[in-house]
Amino acid sequence: MSISALMRTSASGMDAQSNRLGTVADNIANVNTTGYKRAYTEFSSFIPVRSTTEYVSGSVTTHIRNAISEQGVFNYTTSVTDLAINGDGMFVVSDTDGTPFLTRAGSFVKNGEGELVNGAGYYLMGYSTEGNPSIVANGVGGLERVTISDLALQAVPSTEGVLSANVPADATIVAAADLPSANAATAEFTAKTSLLVYGNLGREVSLDIYWAKTASETWEITVYDRAEAAPGGDFPYASGPLVTDTITFDATTGALDPLSPTSLTIPVPDGSNLLLDLSQTSQLATNYTVIDASANGNAPSAVDRIEIDQAGTLYSIYENGSRVASFRIPLADVPSPDNLQPDTGDVFLTTATSGDMLIGFPGEGGFGTLTASALEQSTVDLAAELTKMIESEKHYTVNSKVFQTGADLLDVIVNLKR
Repeated sequence: MSISALMRTSASGMDAQSNRLGTVADNIANVNTTGYKRAYTEFSSFIPVRSTTEYVSGSVTTHIRNAISEQGVFNYTTSVTDLAINGDGMFVVSDTDGTPFLTRAGSFVKNGEGELVNGAGYYLMGYSTEGNPSIVANGVGGLERVTISDLALQAVPSTEGVLSANVPADATIVAAADLPSANAATAEFTAKTSLLVYGNLGREVSLDIYWAKTASETWEITVYDRAEAAPGGDFPYASGPLVTDTITFDATTGALDPLSPTSLTIPVPDGSNLLLDLSQTSQLATNYTVIDASANGNAPSAVDRIEIDQAGTLYSIYENGSRVASFRIPLADVPSPDNLQPDTGDVFLTTATSGDMLIGFPGEGGFGTLTASALEQSTVDLAAELTKMIESEKHYTVNSKVFQTGADLLDVIVNLKR
């Protein structure tokens, strides 16, 4: 074995330990960095071609890895826009130029435009709930910056509602001339329910919903605008019913007959069409009972706060208590997360070895869930890094001793000529 080869081998050993110390230094420096994934050094030997008569020393090379798939523990905060992921997946963020990145650093705050930006200046990306957007599973198409609206007032018209009730099976049949749909002063009905809904400008509209039995297992449901009722809130109304329909029940089970309508479309005055779900209505031998009566929409109201659930849906909570979904925050993953390329700001880029990104919603298709008011801490174990530092220091020293020995041998060779 040549002395120069010996010195090159020991020099590669020192260089390898320098690289390991570099990852240790990075890890220690980022021990408090949100979402940081520890770096580590892998060693591999390089064996040159050797003859049978002379040993030729090789060298050692290093490969820097990041434990990106390693789960960090949570640090809980008081900010609802601090987000942490429990399980697989990463946030999709973008820089000011719109270039997409992946990150686990979820310390987002609202900027002057209402957009959510993390500590490194990257914008959180999501899908607006307007228009029922669909996910592009293998790309970022359709994603936009998640924005928290600060509109002083916002009114949402009612478009969907539910009325679940039980009508009494032994109710008296009402004559056709006296049905609520006839809108006569002599109108009779079995039961009445009022439902509060909202028009396009947020104006409250009270709907009077009447039930009247017309035959065995057959009921008429009629809806009026209460504002058109006669003085005292009785019949006749100033205008006819908004909608009327016939509901039938199964005589054996008391549930809606398979051929019966299960919903009612009501044209709300100065508003939108309200689709009222009646599918859970029943006819049993007991009193008229309302189980559920609700409708979406809200009167003009200011945003009080926001909420983000585990499925990634961002809600605006108004002062009147109504909840409006405005964004869904997706997650992205790749087949080999540990082969992503780290970049400045705790973000990652896809590579040929990591595979292409796949996008989905939290809690679906193997993706983890979101936790609001929490941040994922760095995965660095300080005690382990200090241990590595001591080991690398010793190993560097031993390699330097080998190099020094080779240098001493060269001095001996040089002195032979003297």
